[in-house]
Amino acid sequence: MKIEEQDKPVLDAASGPELEVVRVFAPATVANMVCGFDILGFALDEPGDEVVMRRTHEPGVRIRRITGDEGRLPTAPEKNTVSASVVAFLSHLGRTEVGVEIELHKRMPIGSGLGSSAASTVAGLFAVNALLGEPLTREELLPFAIQGEELACGHGHADNVAPALLGGITLIRSYEPLDVVKLPTPRSLYASVVFPHVDVPTRDARQMIKTKVPLKDAVVQWGNIAGLVAGIYTDDHGLIGRSMQDVLIEPARAILIPEFHEMRAIAMDAGALGFGISGSGPSVFAFSGDRDTAARITEQVTRHLSAAGIGSNGYVSAINSDGPRVV
Repeated sequence: MKIEEQDKPVLDAASGPELEVVRVFAPATVANMVCGFDILGFALDEPGDEVVMRRTHEPGVRIRRITGDEGRLPTAPEKNTVSASVVAFLSHLGRTEVGVEIELHKRMPIGSGLGSSAASTVAGLFAVNALLGEPLTREELLPFAIQGEELACGHGHADNVAPALLGGITLIRSYEPLDVVKLPTPRSLYASVVFPHVDVPTRDARQMIKTKVPLKDAVVQWGNIAGLVAGIYTDDHGLIGRSMQDVLIEPARAILIPEFHEMRAIAMDAGALGFGISGSGPSVFAFSGDRDTAARITEQVTRHLSAAGIGSNGYVSAINSDGPRVV
């Protein structure tokens, strides 16, 4: 796997002292960034998930407790993305004698399109790596996180786990072989994120996608992806906004999200640079050039949904350049 990024990774490949207990926060993420289906994503400051991991004398990986999931997540080690990823990590290192107990605290909504499973998986991998003295870099943890995504939704994509693990904005240039590029974070770029309380399962959303597209639409999409990446590198907010157009995926997925076009109009009228679906939805997001504008967009969109009889969660966040952290 090849990783290119602006900053030196936070973790060093050399192992340090092992720990007995650690608590880790990993952030929610926005995948696709409108035109970059399965290849672009960025990390948020909030929300996110927390994992508490403890060493035990008995070998093996066990989930001791899960909170905030309303009983929806499995506790069997082979079925939960956190524990399954930790098992794969320990097996890779040949550390099958290690025993850990896991507490998973869901601080973000499940099925929101904000990388809920990715945040949990990344928190677990970051925690077990810290417990064992950081034998692997963040980049080396990424394949295990992708395995967790495959368990969660049947498709091993990296557009959530890569930014959750590496922080900032990430580009998946290739999956075979895995080649991830960490892009620079433009100054004064803020995200408004709104999660409408409607159900849009990831598997259903993927089934809406066409398997064949007209060449003219593909050319438009390539231009927008290239323009968005160029805008990120040059910190050109105008170019970023002009490039946040999706002619392939969004037209189909928007049908599944009530009030989508109304929310877009509200955000753009309030000063958004661009607007789109977060991951497979139902969450939506907008980029703005300052925090005040981002806060205004979040407030107006959530108020509109409330008037339409739809509950929602709203967030305002800068792009999180750090990714997971020990808390």
